[in-house]
Amino acid sequence: MPVDVLIVDDSAAIRKILQRVLSQANLGVGKVIEAADGREALDAVKQQPVGLILSDINMPNMDGLQFLGELRSHEQWKHVPVLMISTEGSQTKVMEAVQLGAQGFVRKPFTADQIKEKLAGIL
Repeated sequence: MPVDVLIVDDSAAIRKILQRVLSQANLGVGKVIEAADGREALDAVKQQPVGLILSDINMPNMDGLQFLGELRSHEQWKHVPVLMISTEGSQTKVMEAVQLGAQGFVRKPFTADQIKEKLAGIL
C-alpha cells in the first residue's frame, strides 16, 4: 500500500527535488503533500494523514524542531516516521531532532542516493 508523504521545507526548489527523488526511488510513495513551514505542516497532517514526513529544521514561523515536538505531542502522530533534512549540521541540533523522535538526519546538500538509503531503512 503506497505511503503518503509530507515534505516540509521553506524552499520550493528543495521540495520539488525531494518530490523527484521520491518518485524515482520506487519506495511505494503515494500522494506527496508540501508545506513551507511547521505551521503549514501541522495544518496539512490534520487534513491528510501521512505515513512519512521529510522536514527541514531552519524555517520561518515554526522551525522543524518545534514542528517535530508538536507532532510528537499528539497521540495520532507519535509514530509517523520523520526524516530531518537540513543545512543545520551542529551535533546539538541533530541530537535534539533524534531526542524529539526523528528517525534520521540528512545534511544539505544531499544526493538522491543518501535520501533513498535513509528512507529504505525507515520504510
